[in-house]
Amino acid sequence: MGKNSHRSGAGKASGRCGGGRYAEAKLQKGTKASIKPPAKMAMWDFDHCDPKRCSGKKLARIGLIRSMRVGQKFQGIVISPNGKSPVCPNDHQILEEHGAAVVECSWARTNEIPWNKIGGRYERLLPYLIATNPVNYGKPWRLNCVEAIAAAFAITGHRDWAAEILEHFSWGPNFLVVNKDLLDKYSKCTDASSVIAVQDAYLDQIEKDYEERAAMKARGEDAWLEGNMNRMHIVDSESEEDEDEDEDEDEDKDTSENEDKLEDDGETDQRPHQ
Repeated sequence: MGKNSHRSGAGKASGRCGGGRYAEAKLQKGTKASIKPPAKMAMWDFDHCDPKRCSGKKLARIGLIRSMRVGQKFQGIVISPNGKSPVCPNDHQILEEHGAAVVECSWARTNEIPWNKIGGRYERLLPYLIATNPVNYGKPWRLNCVEAIAAAFAITGHRDWAAEILEHFSWGPNFLVVNKDLLDKYSKCTDASSVIAVQDAYLDQIEKDYEERAAMKARGEDAWLEGNMNRMHIVDSESEEDEDEDEDEDEDKDTSENEDKLEDDGETDQRPHQ
């Protein structure tokens, strides 16, 4: 990963949503699940994505989100590249009263979207976060629809709402796990400026770490051996594995003796094998 790859979306992350693969809910054809959404949610759907892989369409099928027409405006928080500032905790009242909206489209076709004909008064960007949907797993900024809305919920103090909508996707809960530290920091901010400050400090640290690893590699040093806590944990784990191996040897010895006895008795060993 290049030095500046994490910054490539800085200042322009939005709710543009690529399709995310999911475990399809077993709904009868022509029916809709009666699930009450935690807050108002809406989307402008441009049918760019495979319906079977689209997180926004799944939310619509189970009754959690409503579709908006081109030309309609939304009164709540709109995750959009037209935003001038990121979602911040100060947006909580707007979100609680009017909800959040996103644009369901492909990341590769955003130039086709009539951005001036959709949106609303409170258009917002999203700060730096990592996608965990199967299409863009591990990529910064590339959140799909449900991740974008969940991020807005979490940042404005409603982590429970975020968890509620993510639980409808097999990979969904992992979004809150992977981004826990950042979401914790963003949710403790006050305004958009403080959210940007947290984001920039995090990105600066990423670049610093990258430069240090690159310098160590150039000197022929192993970055993971220089007091890295992960490395220390691995060493401890290896020690534990040695103890486990000793125990396994004792178990194998006992097992061998038992098998010999079973063979002598004419019986078959029916114990489950790992």
